[in-house]
Amino acid sequence: MNRTKLASGLHRWLLDYRAVMFSACAFVGGLPLSGCIQRSEKTATIYCATDREFAAPILDAFERTDNDMQVVRVFDVEASKTLGLVTRIEQESGNPKCDVFWNNEILHTIRLQKAGLLAPRRWSIPDNWPKEFAASDRSWVGFAARARVLIVNTKKLNAPDQYPARVEELADPKWKGACGYANPVYGTTATHFAVLASHPVALRDLQWEQWQTSIQSNAVMLAGNKQVALAVSSGELTWGLTDTDDALIEKEKGMPVEMIFPDQQEGGFGAVFIPNTVAVIRRSPHPVLAGRLADYLVSEKTESRLTMSSSAHFPLWPGAAEQSRIETLGIRRAKIDYEAAADASVRVAQ
Repeated sequence: MNRTKLASGLHRWLLDYRAVMFSACAFVGGLPLSGCIQRSEKTATIYCATDREFAAPILDAFERTDNDMQVVRVFDVEASKTLGLVTRIEQESGNPKCDVFWNNEILHTIRLQKAGLLAPRRWSIPDNWPKEFAASDRSWVGFAARARVLIVNTKKLNAPDQYPARVEELADPKWKGACGYANPVYGTTATHFAVLASHPVALRDLQWEQWQTSIQSNAVMLAGNKQVALAVSSGELTWGLTDTDDALIEKEKGMPVEMIFPDQQEGGFGAVFIPNTVAVIRRSPHPVLAGRLADYLVSEKTESRLTMSSSAHFPLWPGAAEQSRIETLGIRRAKIDYEAAADASVRVAQ
């Protein structure tokens, strides 16, 4: 055999060997391993339900870690919110277009997990990560949480002893037409209501179906949590159920509102904290870059940015250096199995 043919044959063998090694060792049992040959990837697509004003600077920063890298961003639209992105991922399951899903809540992420559309992987997080904020199969991780709070108009209720104290008071005839909540089909309200429906003591002695029917005739349902906060700050409603970030915006604008962590009484359920979630899509087009992006999003650096932003998220990193400016000292947090709550979401939608 002449040298030219020998060199050509050796070159082809090396190419085949590298391809086999990448396939064999980049993912073992669905979990990416380090130290293996990885193919070059410069573009990844993220479906993002987190507000563009918070997500875009973080994604820009990730791109700056490699100037040749680009993150194609697909944000949700107001009409369909997170549900639109989730439905799109489901419809594309035979030929995924999305690499990473960044959700601003957890319920619909678990919906994708249960459908087998998320890739289990090794995450770059500490071993003592809060158990309730990581998937049992390692297919998603929660980070940078918001809390569900009651927002009160202090001109309508000028003394703390007049304030509502429990979420279940949305069904109290005392507040008929004066309290509000966001459409529970979407966002954090969907997650919150699924939690209430799944937990035996969340509503104390009330049955979920009974409470759900009562609030539909007693409280005002608005399009989203922001709309609830605006309605309370303007005096259209006396109080409402919303997220900490939406309540904080109105409070820091100088509006006559107060923020209350609900269900803090003895024996109460406690405040519900709902994280952002990140997942890599199973059979994503760019799995290597998708893994890098996912780990960047759950990093302490990224979480710190969200903690210090106007949204004042609550960090989940153990021993986080940056803490939310919303005081939570002494606030009791609800103990939640979010994967069990996702099973109850069907009852919420009925």
